[in-house]
Order: sequence, then structure tokens, then C-alpha cells
Amino acid sequence: MFKRNKNTKAKIDTLIGAETRINGDVEFAGGLHLDGYINGSVKGQLSADTFLSVSESGCIEGSVIAPSVILNGIVKGDIEAGDRVELGAKARVLGNVHYTIIETAVGAQINGKLVHRANSGPGKANSGPGTGEPGRKESPEL
Repeated sequence: MFKRNKNTKAKIDTLIGAETRINGDVEFAGGLHLDGYINGSVKGQLSADTFLSVSESGCIEGSVIAPSVILNGIVKGDIEAGDRVELGAKARVLGNVHYTIIETAVGAQINGKLVHRANSGPGKANSGPGTGEPGRKESPEL
């Protein structure tokens, strides 16, 4: 009755294998699937078809910014998802998770804060009044 439709059009453009280790930041567009290890930030292009998928053997030591994140492995850093975060049963997050929609399986672990935002997109969680952003006027509370 409440089942959601899986995105059948999601396609993986880049695959990082289990024996691959990357030391440095990664920027991508489209679908990125990680079975290996990345020591650095991972940033996806801000488009609707961009997503990051991390398998049970995958690990990222750094921040993650992407519209959609599907995690079954480990992220040691903050996750900023403009749209959706899906945490599988073996997912481990050692950092804060910024999300619009989140789905967690039984067994997923988050050692940090869950920060909900209203459809603002990744990287924009702190924009607006009260953030000290130049050019913005503070508005008094009513």
C-alpha cells in the first residue's frame, strides 16, 4: 500500500572497484558506485540524475555532497544530500546527515546529527537569515 516506486532509470556511469583506493577529492556527474575506498571529499553535480551508491565494502573518509545518496558501507564525515538519503542495514555514518528525505533500515548507525531541510539542495543548509551571510539582512523574529 505504501510502497514507493524504485527509480528504474538510475544508471551507474562510474564504478570504483573493491581493490581501488583513491587518495584525494572526487567530483562526479551521473551515477557513481563505490566498492573501494576514497580518502577525500566526494561531490556530485547538482542534477536530478546524480547519485552516489556505496556498497557494504565501500568506505569514504571525507564529506559527501550529492543530490541522492544510497549508503550500505561507511562514511567518516558529513553527508549533505539535496534530495534523498537511503541507509541500508550495514550503513555506518560518523558525522552529520543533512537531508530532505531519509530512509533507514534496521541496523543502520549514525554517530552524529540528523538535520532535516526543506528542499534547499546540498550546500545550502546554512543559508538564510542568522547565518552571517554577506548581503543578507537579519529579520527580527515575529
